[in-house]
Amino acid sequence: MQQPVERRQIMADIHALIIAHDKTVTPAVEPMMGKEMILYKAHGLMKYGLAGVKNYMSLHVMPIYASPPLFNRYKILLNQAFFQKGCINFSGPADMPLSIVQQLIADCARVDLAKIKEEYIQARKAAKKK
Repeated sequence: MQQPVERRQIMADIHALIIAHDKTVTPAVEPMMGKEMILYKAHGLMKYGLAGVKNYMSLHVMPIYASPPLFNRYKILLNQAFFQKGCINFSGPADMPLSIVQQLIADCARVDLAKIKEEYIQARKAAKKK
């Protein structure tokens, strides 16, 4: 995944934090949402995604999508970045202090997306039976 020189260090640093602090994931460069990004999968499910697009970079963090408390905590801590449902957009290192990103990944490492998915499927099945 080729990136402009000014983005390479922050993206390499975030990649290293994900690999070091979430042993459940395996990275691979794959297409997603019309762009090439590094997808970090656990049990076949995307847990994180890291991408550089025209004007910004994105860190997709599925555990914050599934956990409002995590989302709200890191929206405050990473207040220079732009948050969407499960995505954090940022323009440079100042938006994503590595010490906070490390905490984010450590907190998200404990989230089992496969379990959340299974619970969601079971809840939908139970709702249909009513």
